[in-house]
This record gives sequence, structure tokens and C-alpha cells, in this order.
Amino acid sequence: MGFIDVIKERARSNKKTIVLPETEDRRTFEAAEKILKEGIADIILVGSEEAVKKGGEGLDLTGAVVIDPATSDKTQGYIDKLVELRSKKGMTPEQAKEILLNQYLYYGVMMVKMGDADGMVSGACHSTADTLRPCLQILKTKPGTKLVSAFFLIVVPDCEYGANGAFVFGDSGLVQDPNPEELAAIAASSADSFRLLVQEEPVVAMLSHSTMGSAKHALVDKVVEATKIAKEQNPGLKLDGELQLDAAIVPSVGSSKAPNSDVAGKANVLIFPNLDAGNIGYKLAQRLAKAEAYGPITQGIAKPVNDLSRGCSADDIVGVVAITAVQCQAED
Repeated sequence: MGFIDVIKERARSNKKTIVLPETEDRRTFEAAEKILKEGIADIILVGSEEAVKKGGEGLDLTGAVVIDPATSDKTQGYIDKLVELRSKKGMTPEQAKEILLNQYLYYGVMMVKMGDADGMVSGACHSTADTLRPCLQILKTKPGTKLVSAFFLIVVPDCEYGANGAFVFGDSGLVQDPNPEELAAIAASSADSFRLLVQEEPVVAMLSHSTMGSAKHALVDKVVEATKIAKEQNPGLKLDGELQLDAAIVPSVGSSKAPNSDVAGKANVLIFPNLDAGNIGYKLAQRLAKAEAYGPITQGIAKPVNDLSRGCSADDIVGVVAITAVQCQAED
């Protein structure tokens, strides 16, 4: 059984309700059909009955709940709540109504906020900023979390490294140039996400172009400082740095370059120094190593809402919905 099959099995064991608001995109309907057929989650599609019928033509969407913001009896309550949440920003009832009737991502997030859905997946045809803006405005950050960040769950076929080829790459989707404190927070959140989704012990490498002082530069200094902070804040976590990628995951290289490290050569959570490195890294793994790449999965938001790459396939959406459902189970 492949990794994502295990995630789907876990999702099926305690079915959650996930909103798919991007009903202008055919991939949403193709994914919804597969999710319903496989029993991974209950699905809510946001849009008019007419638009959903047209967009899902030829597909079996039996079981999907269609919510039209223009006619739903829940909409007025959502408007009132949005005004309450954004009153300090000058939100009026008229503005809230305009947003919720016309921006389905906001409507989907309000459904999660009000407990009418457990989570949401979006981003097939919207930017990460568009997906996360309503989350940060409405759901806010999870208590005790310093930073909202994003990771990719990478599964490399026939791979001896990581957890049988499974890795978390963070941050590969959101925080552009984290400072040392933010990088340490990303490491801690990514370790928790790995533990939840892969169900193995996280081994965290703070990546750099340097291994244990082999190069001197301000970019290296940032990772060294982040490693120090992360170790102080998470004393029970297997975490080390700074490490080059090969030293982090290849046992022979790790023992050669960092013989005193209990992480070198064993890492399964890879923390990149900035978004350039993280984004390039996950796409290299996806395109050249033919890895499955699920994400960007968010961490640190009060309720599970996840982003998609705009180049995603319907199967990618199915995988991210399954991951989101497992995150929702953890909220219980």
C-alpha cells in the first residue's frame, strides 16, 4: 500500500467534511467524484446548482452537497459573523455580503469557522495569497503557534532515504525569507506535521550550503542561529544543522561530514533556509525524481485549510483532501 493510500485509509476511518470552493475549475469536480467514490471525505461544493451541474457534466457527484451563497439560509449568519470579526477594519454588512456572495474562498472559510465544515482545500486556480488571506483574517493562527507556514509532503518512489522515501519539505510554499526565530518555528511545526502524517519520529535537518562550519557567510549564520533556537525550544526533538542536503539524508556522507551528529544521514524533515530554496527543492524532487508532491500544506492556522499548486492534477487535489481530513481528525 502506497503512502497516500494509507492517508486515504486514515481519512475514511473518521470521515470529515471538506469544502471545495473552486467550482469554476473542472479539476475540482473530477477530484470530488473520486473523493466521493473512494469514501475519503464528505464534500461541499460552493456555487449555484446550475453552475455545478454544468461544471460537473458527465461526472457522478452523487453525495456532494451544493451550497449556493445567494440562496443558503446560512449566508446571513456568515455575513453577521464576518462583520463582527472585521469590525475593527471597518467591515460593513454591505461589504461582507459583497465578499461572501462573490468570493467563494471567503465563503468556504466562513463555513469552516462556523463549524459547518471541518476543513477546506483551494488553490487550483487561485494564488497562495488568495487562499490564505481569508484564513488569516477569519480563522487566525492556532493558539501557541508563532507563525503560519507551509510544507510539501514529498514521497519519492523506490527511495532508501527519509522514511521510505517520505519527507516533509518546509517552508516550501509561504514564508519567503524567514529570520532565525521564524526558521526555528517552521522546523518545530514541520516536525509535528511529519509526526501526524507519516506517523514516524521526525528527524530534522536545518539545510544550508554549508555543513558544520564548512563555509562562512551571513546566510550560514542565519541557519546556525535558527538551529540553536530550535534546539533550545524543542529539547526532545532530533534536530541538527547546519547541514548540506547530502549530509542530511545520505548516511555515508553524513557520517563523513558530520560524524558527531545524530541527525546527519537520517533526516526526514528538511528545513530550507528560504522560499527560493524550498520551492526549487520540491519541484526538483517532483519533476526529476518523479516524486509525489502534496501541498503546499499549511501549518499554524486554527483550522485545517490547505493550498494547492496551480499546476495540480485532480489526483493531487484528492491527495490533499485526504491529508486535510487527517489534519481535521487531529483537531478532535
